[in-house]
Amino acid sequence: MVSQRRSTHKIVEEQVTKWNYVKSGVGTKKIAPVPVVTISREAGSGGRIVAERVAAKLGFDLFHQEVVHEMAKDADISVRFMETLDERGLNMLDNWIAALVDERYLWPDQYMQHLMKVIGTIGKHGKSVIVGRGANYILPVKTRVSVRIIAPFDLRRRHVAKEFNLSESEAERRITLTESRRRSFIRRYFNASISDIYQYDLVINTENLELDDAVAAIEAAVQEKIKRDIA
Repeated sequence: MVSQRRSTHKIVEEQVTKWNYVKSGVGTKKIAPVPVVTISREAGSGGRIVAERVAAKLGFDLFHQEVVHEMAKDADISVRFMETLDERGLNMLDNWIAALVDERYLWPDQYMQHLMKVIGTIGKHGKSVIVGRGANYILPVKTRVSVRIIAPFDLRRRHVAKEFNLSESEAERRITLTESRRRSFIRRYFNASISDIYQYDLVINTENLELDDAVAAIEAAVQEKIKRDIA
């Protein structure tokens, strides 16, 4: 897959270079761990925009669903990512994955194994926003702030119709198909319901909260989590 601007491999190499630079300690000082923000969203709710604005506001790396998916399909990428971790980080990642498989009674296929390694590595480095792919189910609670972005169906239908220049009936079909695929993915790989509110730290309804206010709420949750880790 090639994104609008860069190929997945180009994104990976840039990210690996950045992580290795930070790990080397050049020009940096020891700081408290910074969590990852995971964004789950209903189609047409504005979740993708919120994710982009959160990443920009906090100075976090942004991993969209499509990019993470392509990374998980490529075994070489998961290996490349894991090379950025030290021995302690690798051991912790293995423990995370083992605990997840045991807790949720998973029988991960090859794709799922790579997905857990990719998202787990991102989680170990922190300071990232991950959109979709069940990241909130993979990362331990203490390492992430998990967010679900929702909105009433009629509002989402209007948003999708406008964004993709569709009739409302076409927009409704697009939303229904997208939602069905996302529900099936989460059910298949994590034995969970994507709409279960107890899986998230924040559930934000963009009918009642402006997108910038949603960003501010997520930023506050991240800062509070960092403070608790320092205390």
